Amino acid sequence: QVQLVESGGGLVQTGGSLKLSCAASGRAFRTYNMGWFRQAPGKGRDFVAAITWSGGSTYYGDSVKGRFTISRDNAKNMVYLQMNSLKPEDTAVYYCAAGSAASRIPAGYKYWGQGTQVTVSS
Repeated sequence: QVQLVESGGGLVQTGGSLKLSCAASGRAFRTYNMGWFRQAPGKGRDFVAAITWSGGSTYYGDSVKGRFTISRDNAKNMVYLQMNSLKPEDTAVYYCAAGSAASRIPAGYKYWGQGTQVTVSS
């Protein structure tokens, strides 16, 4: 069992930066691959980024590649999403997820956080 709690969301202007954090409970955390997804109002849950259990491989959605960076600290049970050059279209609720594979689809993850709101003003 893994419990996930996101933090770090907020309101930022276009071009600004935010760093999201995801705190995980449980010693099994370091065995899970982790992902970030986002969901805008009236839309589905979209893949943002994923990282393998060791941190050795990372994957990004096309719309965030080169602007966002996913990382993890297994000693602290934390996953991060550094978001730079933010755009209004990045506005969404951002979710942290844990699963057995660094998947690009939500069904690939077993555990989810409650989400944190990111709003980018134009």
